[in-house]
Amino acid sequence: MNSANVAFVLVAGLFATGCGERSSPQDEVRAVIEAAEQAAEARSVGDLMALAAPGFSDRDGRTSDELAHYVRGYFIANQSVHLLTRITRIEIPAPDVAEAEVTVAMVGKDADANAAWDLAFDIVDFDIDLRRTDGEWRVVHADWSRGGARP
Repeated sequence: MNSANVAFVLVAGLFATGCGERSSPQDEVRAVIEAAEQAAEARSVGDLMALAAPGFSDRDGRTSDELAHYVRGYFIANQSVHLLTRITRIEIPAPDVAEAEVTVAMVGKDADANAAWDLAFDIVDFDIDLRRTDGEWRVVHADWSRGGARP
């Protein structure tokens, strides 16, 4: 598993579900991220991609359709996905715009592994931009870098 495929899966994990009613925009964004972790661990491509805004792109210009393709491949290659997320920053620069920094540690069990303990592990830092449309937060852009470099 290369880091690009891991990054695609984790970005997709940020698209899990609508945010529900919360007391603040920061809480709503936090709920999206928490739900994303659950959807990724459930290996639900549909739930993961539900928050991709029309016109979504990643740092390499990939669309949500291209991202969904990579996520499906990752789920085929990995029998299980376990994520640990740490939200390091949420800012609301405008009423319907949010920016978040999230560090995600992921452990996946390779479906073709001969040994029961053949695990893949990676840490990725994400910068995501969200926009609230019709009361729901949707991811419009995502960027990432390897390795838990944030404090």
